[in-house]
Amino acid sequence: MNVFESIRRSAKLCLFAAMTAVTLPAVAQVIPQPQTIIPAAPQLAASSWILMDANSGRILAEHNSDERLAPASLTKLMTAYLVERELDRDTIKLDDLVNVSENAWRTGGSKMFIEVGNQIPVEELLHGIIIVSGNDASVAMAEHLAGGEAPFADLMNQHAARLGMENTHFENATGLPSDNHYSTAHDLARLSRHIINDYPEHYAIYSQRHFSYGGIDQPNRNRLLWRDPSVDGLKTGWTDAAGYCLVSSAERDSMRLISVVMGTNSDEARAQETQKLLSYGFRFYETMKLYERGAVLETPRVWGGDINELRVGVNEEVYMTLPRNRNEELRARLNLHTDLQAPIAVGDDVGTLEVYLGEEMVGERPLVALENVEEGGLFKRLFDQVQRFFSGLISKFTD
Repeated sequence: MNVFESIRRSAKLCLFAAMTAVTLPAVAQVIPQPQTIIPAAPQLAASSWILMDANSGRILAEHNSDERLAPASLTKLMTAYLVERELDRDTIKLDDLVNVSENAWRTGGSKMFIEVGNQIPVEELLHGIIIVSGNDASVAMAEHLAGGEAPFADLMNQHAARLGMENTHFENATGLPSDNHYSTAHDLARLSRHIINDYPEHYAIYSQRHFSYGGIDQPNRNRLLWRDPSVDGLKTGWTDAAGYCLVSSAERDSMRLISVVMGTNSDEARAQETQKLLSYGFRFYETMKLYERGAVLETPRVWGGDINELRVGVNEEVYMTLPRNRNEELRARLNLHTDLQAPIAVGDDVGTLEVYLGEEMVGERPLVALENVEEGGLFKRLFDQVQRFFSGLISKFTD
């Protein structure tokens, strides 16, 4: 094969890599099933609500989901999240002892019933925050982690911003009423998704029905933990200003949904309205894992490198939530940057993965380099420059 033929073939491969379309796995010669007819989402007797898939992040139903409302004890989702984060970072341990201040002991509202001067393990306080919504436990942990509730609230707000909770502001660790303390159904769903996915080793706490401390046994106030075996979290809340609120999550057939219902008029109502949302999502939608993290999706040409081809893929698992019985319509397209030039580092953006359901684009993820490509030697770089020049010329003639 002569040099010109090599250059011509290289140019064709480069063009193919830039425009390649990937067909997602499907069973051949399957008779298409009738499409699921998706009804309008249920209307709830609540101020605000949202239904989100925990893996894909797709919103399946919502109403006033970005309205700023008093979150009541749903606030403790952020308090618990920050405790879990510090445990994950190994800055605290489950058996660390926390001193109970008079300030924590005096905090009103729901309680774990800790006593002034006692030293309580972090593990027990975390259970008290999540299961029985202990305001005293929340303040004790805030003081332990940040030296006081005000600096802890500052931490809460910084992490809310990091997680994209654009309509949230915290003034305390408990959710007790305060004029400038607010969140939204959307933001709380985002936070819940992080609780589930970031620190799964602690998530089992949210499904526990009872917690006993100091001889006092208290039930989890999430009624759905008794009624629906697929429900395994997360948190209830109530104040006069907030009404009755509930953040729940449920998993069926490897599909996990998160629902947030705010501002219902009773404990029973928040459970019933949540059940409507979850039933709707599981009945009419399904979630599929399309690609594993690190899966190689293409190997485009790289110019001037110590290797000629780059392994390209996604840096996180790719899930898509879609109406039931339409998975055979899924297609993926890789839009790679043209003229990839060394050096390239692992994680560098090299294009976009687009996922289509029929003609509609339903998802987009960045494509990244899965390996490093160092610059080649002088001769290799000069040869690639010549090859690249002629590839450009041939491309013009083949367009």
